[in-house]
Order: sequence, then structure tokens, then C-alpha cells
Amino acid sequence: MKHRIVVLGAGYAGSYVAGNLARRLSPADTEITVVNAEPDFVQRLRLHHLAAGREIAAPQLAEVFAGTGIRVRLARVTAVDPERQVVAVADADGGSELGYDTLLYTLGSHGDVEGVHGAAEHAFDVAGRPSALRLRERLDSLAARGEGGRVLVVGDGLTGIETATEIAESRPGLSVTLVARGELGARLSAGARSHLRQACDRLGITVLEHTEVEAVEAARVLCADGTVLASDATVWTAGFTVNTIAAASGLEVTEGGRIVVDRIMRSVSHPNVYAAGDSAYAIGDNGRPLPMSCASAGYTGMQAMTAIVGHLTGRTIPNTKLVYSFNHISLGRRDGILQMVDDKGKAKPTYVGGWKAARIKRSILRMSLWTNSHPTFGLPKRKHRLAAAAPMPAAPDASAEKAVA
Repeated sequence: MKHRIVVLGAGYAGSYVAGNLARRLSPADTEITVVNAEPDFVQRLRLHHLAAGREIAAPQLAEVFAGTGIRVRLARVTAVDPERQVVAVADADGGSELGYDTLLYTLGSHGDVEGVHGAAEHAFDVAGRPSALRLRERLDSLAARGEGGRVLVVGDGLTGIETATEIAESRPGLSVTLVARGELGARLSAGARSHLRQACDRLGITVLEHTEVEAVEAARVLCADGTVLASDATVWTAGFTVNTIAAASGLEVTEGGRIVVDRIMRSVSHPNVYAAGDSAYAIGDNGRPLPMSCASAGYTGMQAMTAIVGHLTGRTIPNTKLVYSFNHISLGRRDGILQMVDDKGKAKPTYVGGWKAARIKRSILRMSLWTNSHPTFGLPKRKHRLAAAAPMPAAPDASAEKAVA
């Protein structure tokens, strides 16, 4: 009987791991199913581009995994039962369950709009393709009025900065305000902060620092100090969170709902469940939790993939690096900041800014798209047929797995 591997989510981590598992494991002995709510691969790193009006590639998952032996199930995950080893899913035909022997949980994160009154009802976000398209429609309608419009971006993290600068550059007829809880670019070096301020000035972005939003309404935002900010479109980028599926399943999770994993991305409570990307609470090589980011998705995904392959083939499981080396911020199409950080996550004095940083960011985006559009690195069908003829070594017993881990 084939070993059933189910991958929940086909984002940066899920699609990468699924493809590499198909490349490294024999299809005669393993069955890989990817469950995703949308039919295409979503470039989350570029959703602020989509919202601002640019077109971005969205490869169809059926085409991405064609010829790999991977089954794609278009459905929404509703529950995980690690005791019964089943996943509950829902699609247009209703609900059903998928059984698994090994589960990889990579459902990612979404905008955290629950903590502020009215944010969920009235604010837009760029954490998912549908929400980014809703924001795009709103910006289109504001531009069509011919009277300009007021866009308020709440949150001065990387997503907030990139969203504000992209909208300001792509939609010069709109008035853009960026609301920062503290100092703008507080996590950057002094030189990078200065560069960021110059970019905001160049793009005509109004920056409000040390401002905390308490409530969001349809046409305005209420601040803790009593300030009322008029807004035709409020974009919420003040934090991200994960869904409650993992917490409700009985898996050991953090207070915020992220799955607690060991060094090889295996759940500390259920060893046949792995997690990667934003869903995983992983400790980096510096002893600090890895932040939610595309870079973290790559490192944790690679570690999960090597661990699953190792457990199923009896091979030694290497420790892949778990690091966070830099922050990369796009400031429109022709400007950016590449900020190196130390092993404590603090900004180093030096940074790269301007056109060079923007070019590096474009290269990262192209590489990420290619990697996830070719998850088996172009492995032809012929090699799959050859691999199917080669038996896969039996998995080691539990004691051997523990020794390897």
C-alpha cells in the first residue's frame, strides 16, 4: 500500500515541498496530494502589485504539477484530526475527508483584522488574491471618479511600506497616507530610514508616526489620541495571523495558533505531522523564532522536505540552515531597500538602496515564481516511469527515527 502524503496549501512552502517530494520519492511507493482552495499559485510577495493595478502571473496548479504524479484537490480545509489521521475538506460538491500517513501543514497566514473594531468589515488587505482584487476594484472606482481619493494604509511593517509606495507610484491621482504606530522604519538602519523617508516624500506619501488606530469605519479611521482621519479606502497591514484549524485540531500550538515544531519541522505533539512557512513556529539557528516571511518559508520547507524523505527512505536527515539574514523592501518599481540584519534580527549599519535594491528584489521575485512554477525542476515524465521501477527502501522503525531526529 502506498504511503499517503497530504500537503495542505500550495503557497511558497507547500508547492516547493510537494514538487521536491515527487522528485525524490518513488511514485510506486508514495501518493502525494496537494489541497488548495484556489486553482492557481498565488504570488503573495506581489499582491500589493496586483492591488495597485499591475498584472502578475498566476500559474495554474494543474499545469504546475502536470506529469509529476501529484494529485491536486481544489478544496478548502475545514479541520484536521491528527488522531484519526484525516483532513476534512469542503468544495462545490460538499464535504469529505482525506486520509494521510504523513501530513504537511502549510496553510500560511492572513491579515489580522480582528483586534480593531470595524477593521474586518471596512478595511481592505493584500494578504490574499481575492482581497487584493477587491482593493484593486476600489482603487479603480476612486480613479474613475476623477476627483482623486484618499487611501489610508495602516501599518508600517514591510507590507505596509510596500503597499503604500506601490499605490502612490501607480495611482498618482490618489492621496496616500501611511499610519505608523511608532517611528517610520524603526527596524531599519539610520541610512535606510533616511532613504525610506526620501522615497515617501518623492512619492507624495503623508506619514503619520506614533499613531494608533482604534476603529475603522466606512469613510474614516478613529485614532487613540482622538484624531479622525478621512479615508475612501483603508488598507490594513498591521500584522498577520494564522487560522484556527491547527489549534482546534489538538496539535500543540503557540498562543497565536502556529504549530510548534522541532528542528526538522515535525510537530512536537504528533510526529507524522510537519509544518512549514507562516504556519510553523520554528526556532532559527540564532535561537530566536523565525519571522513570518517568504525566506522563512523556503528554509522551513526545505527542512521539512529533507526530513520527510529521510524518514521514508532511511537516509540521514541533514539540518538545513534556518536563518534570517536581511529585509528587502520595494519602494515602487524603481526603488528599494536591502537591509542586512545581525543574528539577533537587528539592522546592521549598512544597506543597499535605490535602483540596485529594486533590481535585486525583481530577481528574487522571478526566482521565486520560477521555483514554484517548476517544483520538480523540470523532471520529465520519463524519469518518473524509471523511478517507479526502483523500489523505495523501507522506512526505519520508530527508535531509528528518534535517533536520527
